[in-house]
Amino acid sequence: METVWIKDLPQHVGKKVVIRGWVYNLRSSGKISFLQIRDGSGFCQAVVSQPVPKITLETSVILTGTVSKHPKKEEYELQVEDLKIVQLAEEYPIGKKEHGPDFLLDQRHLWLRTPKQWAIQKIRNTICYATYEWMEKNNFTRIDAPILTPAACEGTTTLFEVPYFDLGKAFLSQSGQLYIEAAIYAHGRCYDFGPVFRAEKSKTRRHLTEFWMMDAEMAFVEHDENLKIQEELISFIVRKVLEKNQIELKILERDMEPLKKITPPFYRLTHAEVVKKIREMGGDMKADDDLGGDEETLLSKAFDKPIFVEKYPAAVKAFYMKRDPQNPNLALCADLIAPEGFGEIIGGSQREENIEVLLDRLAEHRLPRESFEWYLDLRKYGSVPHSGFGFGLERLTGWICKLEHVREAIPFPRMIYRLTP
Repeated sequence: METVWIKDLPQHVGKKVVIRGWVYNLRSSGKISFLQIRDGSGFCQAVVSQPVPKITLETSVILTGTVSKHPKKEEYELQVEDLKIVQLAEEYPIGKKEHGPDFLLDQRHLWLRTPKQWAIQKIRNTICYATYEWMEKNNFTRIDAPILTPAACEGTTTLFEVPYFDLGKAFLSQSGQLYIEAAIYAHGRCYDFGPVFRAEKSKTRRHLTEFWMMDAEMAFVEHDENLKIQEELISFIVRKVLEKNQIELKILERDMEPLKKITPPFYRLTHAEVVKKIREMGGDMKADDDLGGDEETLLSKAFDKPIFVEKYPAAVKAFYMKRDPQNPNLALCADLIAPEGFGEIIGGSQREENIEVLLDRLAEHRLPRESFEWYLDLRKYGSVPHSGFGFGLERLTGWICKLEHVREAIPFPRMIYRLTP
């Protein structure tokens, strides 16, 4: 007899099959018991028309029965003929009552089993593989950057320092960008996708201490083309989620209409235009301010598609960003702000390809030249105009799923006040 996944039940109507999973809910009506079963691929109802042994929530079971279609819904059930208990679960700590976020995070290893959390991780998985698919189709090669690095990418105040044998200090990576830049001279277009670490003591709903970043770098790509590539990638990812995750989006009660609008071109505003707009909307933003969380929220609620905020004051941006030739006080950079109040999901820029200019920037930012000698070498041997960007996987997942806090977008969140489970 065939063992099948719940997601494949529609292909087996009228056939006897075996499913293996867990009881995530149950009720009885007279002599009939209704077990809600989860197997990782989906959810179904198992109807048992015979005496049922004691079963608790999260008991693991193997069920044999005939697949039938629900008489009123587009759902499929199992008419159970045989029920085997693999392990009778102890009393489950997560009940139907409301639980606070701290309790649920303490039980994160169990909270992951609930339908909403299951749906979030399924969508996160689609986002990852949609990224791989789009990158492959557009001539990008995956190059893995190191997690242990000798120097900062964007300043030392947000780095985790670790002892490194007899060599002194090392740091947990805050971005793979500089290393991916090195690879473009071999492969043209490259990306990495992995964990990064930020030691800033932030408690906002958008911040994690450990999170996943996709960094992409591209040779012979300048500022405008960089933005076009980003909007094509994000539109592709959203389209894939809409194609593959209808069930998950419904579980999350996500309004899909805003997601259907995510198509190129996205809106573009300069930093100066955003300062003016924020002030008109009642915000307090100065001409040389970076865009903060409050400003991002305010701005993103005013648009129905993502917004590129470009050409920031160079003084508030990283040393490697190329200056605007039409105004050297501005950087050729852009942050992509997601709509519906979600804020920044991508940061990117054209990179400075001139070694002499880079040396001046390192001095301005008080960064040690010796730590960047290898990075400077890239400008000595075939330097070309190039650009790059990175998206935060959890922020992207949070926006697409419309989550209140980014901590639900990662399986086991790490924040300044949480290191367990």
